[in-house]
Amino acid sequence: MRHGRVLRGRAEPLPFAVPPVDDSAVQEERLRRFAALWSRAVHPATSAPLGRAEFEQYLLPLAGRLRDALHAQPFDPAPGAGVGAELVRGHCTDPEALPLILGAIDAYLVLYCPPDSGVPADDCRARCTRLQHSLAAGFARELRERTLAEQEAISRAALAARAETEQALHTSEARFRAVFEGAAIGVGIADVEGNITDVNDALVRMFGTLDAPIAGRNVGELVHPDDAPEVWGLYAELVRGDRDHYRVEKPYYRGDGSVLWTDLTVSLLRDAAGHPQYQLAMMEDITERRLLHERLRHQATHDDLTGLPNRTLFFERLGSSLEPGSPHGHFGLCYLDLDGFKAVNDSLGHAVGDQLLVAVAERLRGCATAPHELVARLGGDEFVALTTGPAAQRDVTALAQRMLTALADPIRLDGRDLSVRASIGIVAGRAGEADAAEVLRSADITMYRAKAAGGNRYELADADSDARTIARHDLTNCLPGALENGEFFIEYQPLVRLSDGTVRGAEALVRWLHPVHGVLGPDQFIPLAESTGLIVPLGRWVLEEAARQARAWRNDGRCRVPLRVNVNLSPSQLRYPALVAETVAVLDNAGLDPSALCLEVTESALIGADEEQLRPLRQLADLGVDIALDDFGTGYSNLAYLRRLPVSTLKLDRSFTRGMQCVPADPVDVKIVEGIVSLAHTLDLSVTVEGVETGTQADRLRILGCETGQGWYYARPGPPERLHTLSLADAASCPRN
Repeated sequence: MRHGRVLRGRAEPLPFAVPPVDDSAVQEERLRRFAALWSRAVHPATSAPLGRAEFEQYLLPLAGRLRDALHAQPFDPAPGAGVGAELVRGHCTDPEALPLILGAIDAYLVLYCPPDSGVPADDCRARCTRLQHSLAAGFARELRERTLAEQEAISRAALAARAETEQALHTSEARFRAVFEGAAIGVGIADVEGNITDVNDALVRMFGTLDAPIAGRNVGELVHPDDAPEVWGLYAELVRGDRDHYRVEKPYYRGDGSVLWTDLTVSLLRDAAGHPQYQLAMMEDITERRLLHERLRHQATHDDLTGLPNRTLFFERLGSSLEPGSPHGHFGLCYLDLDGFKAVNDSLGHAVGDQLLVAVAERLRGCATAPHELVARLGGDEFVALTTGPAAQRDVTALAQRMLTALADPIRLDGRDLSVRASIGIVAGRAGEADAAEVLRSADITMYRAKAAGGNRYELADADSDARTIARHDLTNCLPGALENGEFFIEYQPLVRLSDGTVRGAEALVRWLHPVHGVLGPDQFIPLAESTGLIVPLGRWVLEEAARQARAWRNDGRCRVPLRVNVNLSPSQLRYPALVAETVAVLDNAGLDPSALCLEVTESALIGADEEQLRPLRQLADLGVDIALDDFGTGYSNLAYLRRLPVSTLKLDRSFTRGMQCVPADPVDVKIVEGIVSLAHTLDLSVTVEGVETGTQADRLRILGCETGQGWYYARPGPPERLHTLSLADAASCPRN
């Protein structure tokens, strides 16, 4: 067949895809093709008096409604229900019709009527599935209403026959038997004790061959484990005469042991005095419809790739286990993320990545086999496992360990062994203590804590760690607005020449005046700015403010010598392509000579840097900007490496001079500093010491040859005006500021 064919409700896909186009004539032609294929598949199973060509014309506007719903933004599957109802009205009521209808839609709707390229393929298929679900629901609803009308007609006929029996027994009995036996749905009669006295042939066919005939049995024998809790309560009310009818969906066992699902309506027949006398049961076989509903439900709640429960089903189970008063009592949750999965996708391709996820899912599925355990895939390489019950808080760690053990052996794909590592965050607690979003957030935070600890392990949730992470997240979200709102300010700490105690400059230290948390130091927000990329605009602002302040100091006659300003550069700023150009522009705008600026770069940022990475610093040094190597001694770099760095100053980390604050000084610290100073002077570098705390320490550093120092002995960081009033002539005898 040219366009593919449909056999028993399943469609063979075409060997090619039809690309979406904008031409309306082409789209209408494709819609007609879809309607033709739909008609060819469904018409043989209809009882419609129309020929196939006429039936195709009947389907054409319904096909248009499905296409429009598939394309709609936002998507709404509701039109599918109307299409299902119209198909019933068009006499598509044969039991084989619905699978053929859905099979044709599944095979050809997206193929011939695809949305525009803005809708991803997976989303497009999901829309088609939801339209089928809606159509099936509308089809079933219309068919139920149609059947109910028939049932009501039968009921009225039965009641009429009963009335006529009282008036003319023989005539009414014949009429009643004709209606009873000729009904297309199953009908049965029982007395108020539940003894079944009569059934029609349709009901017998529904149940198939049984060990004992239905007639003569008691209604109470037809119990099924999946009966709804309210079924037998309604039945008791009916036989007592407290209600006249009820309607439920009820399962029965057939003769072959299979399950028969029915739409059951039971009515109470009373005698002339109004006392309960008989029960009249009418049932429609809805097994196929029920199975279709279960298939669609499975598709909606399970992951297409791995077959595991998806996010929807997981949150349903998690939500029910967290409800106050839940019978589970306790819960335990494992949040698992594969370590380094992105590298697999990037190096081996997404097809191999998908195969790996399928293999991982299969191993994880084997870790949760108890009825109270569930493993699901949230998406990507993220999986979750849930356990409930009184021992959940103990069992969840064992479950996490089983998952890690299951992934310990390499997975073989395409002739190669792939090692799999995972990080797991565990949250456990009582029902009613938190909602699903809070539990999952805590598990996610804990999982990343396991990753930070090296991965391939699990960590238990900790409220304090969660609070710190959430606080960091809140600060990260506030950073962009803080820069726009002018919440940052700069304090300056003097740089003092040790030989005469004069101020030679100051280091610019940025602060954040947070509206809630008050003044925050750089260690609390600079790492966040680094991780979000905001460090580049923030660093530019600091440089501009510091340059303007340096210009102001130089224009002020109260300063005995020109003051230099030191500004810190982060690793991200060093990688910023416009660093040199923007630095030059800032100096020009401030009217500042490059020699008035010193850029401080941490030693760790330059370890292993190649010539391309050092080029911006060399260009700035060539322009006259001083480059200082900050925190020297903490990076464990090769001292010979200093020869190729474009630096003019070493800033010695305070950890090397702390032993000089007391008397006698630590001889090891003295020897280390003496060696570093000697090396620096050999390379024509000056030495600045951080963390000068006492006069004794300052004297020893001066004797060892250090040029400048900064620390609380001289002054704490403060506003720029303090450099005008700071008196250092008698610093040794003055208390700290």
